[in-house]
Amino acid sequence: MSELKQQQQVGSNHPLEQFILLAKSAKGAAVVALIKQVLEAPGVYVFGELLEMPHIQELADGPNASYLNVLNLFAFGTYNEYIATTSKYPELTVVQKAKLRHLTIVSLAAKTKCISYSILLKELDLKNVRELEDLIIDCIYADVIRAKLDQNNQQLEVDYAIGRDIRPENISHIVKVLGEWCDGCETVLSGIEQQITHANTYKENCIKTKQRIETEVGNIKKTLKATSADIDDQHMSTDSREVEPQPQKATKKTSKVKGLRGSGKFWQKSSQS
Repeated sequence: MSELKQQQQVGSNHPLEQFILLAKSAKGAAVVALIKQVLEAPGVYVFGELLEMPHIQELADGPNASYLNVLNLFAFGTYNEYIATTSKYPELTVVQKAKLRHLTIVSLAAKTKCISYSILLKELDLKNVRELEDLIIDCIYADVIRAKLDQNNQQLEVDYAIGRDIRPENISHIVKVLGEWCDGCETVLSGIEQQITHANTYKENCIKTKQRIETEVGNIKKTLKATSADIDDQHMSTDSREVEPQPQKATKKTSKVKGLRGSGKFWQKSSQS
């Protein structure tokens, strides 16, 4: 027990680490005591690394095999499994039962994010809603889940839940699922790259079209400007040829001549008479 206290600071960032260190040297009854403590330790909700320790696995062939069973239960099982086969496990304390119920909620949250009260009451073997809501609140404070209670609809809405240990036989299935997910990501990435290439090509074509139109507009403006200048020059030259102003003096002389001619005719008629 004193050795355990000395190791408590070692695994402050990894709550299970201190128990893993102790399991390397613990044997017999010390291993049983270690399992009892880890099942009640606050913040410890994964047990896979501890299960792999040789001294833990040695319990399978001895009189304390039930403690290996209960460690497997906390790593992979649920509260319903405990109730169904209590003879396989040692009797759990109140704290251990609460932790196993927390882990059961985590398993349910992995299947659906909205869990009805009726399912929770059945899976956790609780008698009334008050007990259930108190347990859920403790679970939230332990940061095992992040959720809210929907009392109107009698359900638990889960936003986040911690991950649990993975059974060895399920690893191949997980690898397959992850492989399919990676293939899907590569397909999506390839489609995105094609869209980027298409968009860049379209952009380049738009830029070239814009430049061509701007060039044509510039040429048209130059042509119109030159044409307008030629028309103005032609108008100016035409006006200079057609307009020839007559002096006013010439007009007066002509009128005098006409007057003289008229008076001459009058003089000739008078002399004849």
